[in-house]
Amino acid sequence: MKFAVPTLNNELTAHFGHCEKFAIIETENSTVIREESLTPPVHQPGVYPRFLADQGVDVIIAGGMGQKAQSLFAAHNIQVCIGVVKGSPRELVEQYLENTLLTGQNLCDH
Repeated sequence: MKFAVPTLNNELTAHFGHCEKFAIIETENSTVIREESLTPPVHQPGVYPRFLADQGVDVIIAGGMGQKAQSLFAAHNIQVCIGVVKGSPRELVEQYLENTLLTGQNLCDH
């Protein structure tokens, strides 16, 4: 599986549309096998879902995002986990794999 975590200063940022980079973490048999940090294209509606789909991402872990973005990720068959408050990308992916990732209310303010 391949995960994307929007980051600012190498930590999860509350809203994926305001990220500096995306941590892309690839796993195999529930083990992290590769990590990279990608600078996304300029943020405009619909760009990030397409960009992450092109990277082969299966799951995005975010604090919050708008409903339109969630729909676009769904259209690209990318699972969205929202309401995540904090953590390093690797910790969050490991929590997802262990079924202990705490999700909650969408932290997006629009």
